[in-house]
Amino acid sequence: MHLETLDESFTICQVADYAQVDWSRNYVFAAKSEAENSLVCPSDCVPANVTARDDGWRGFRIAGVLDFSLIGILSRYAMVLAEAKIALFAVSTFNTDYLFVKAENFDRALACLQAAGLA
Repeated sequence: MHLETLDESFTICQVADYAQVDWSRNYVFAAKSEAENSLVCPSDCVPANVTARDDGWRGFRIAGVLDFSLIGILSRYAMVLAEAKIALFAVSTFNTDYLFVKAENFDRALACLQAAGLA
């Protein structure tokens, strides 16, 4: 497993519903609860029915399929970033984890993860 950088700029937002989401795009993540419809997507495809948004995020992918029996993978990355006082937004899929940091912290986050042997 190794860390890959994602080239897009991302937006973390809330939407009224998922009807306008462009599901054909890569790196579109959704979560629904009784209180909200959350969406992480490339900034150039934020749907028009957005109700709240936070732009300016960059992403990393932990490359490789992560077995569900593995313990502490995400926490290692989170700990390094927390020690560097870099806020993190994480998304997990069936196969792997994605880490998002504000764009102004991206290079510093990458340097910290590299120094820790995680990139």
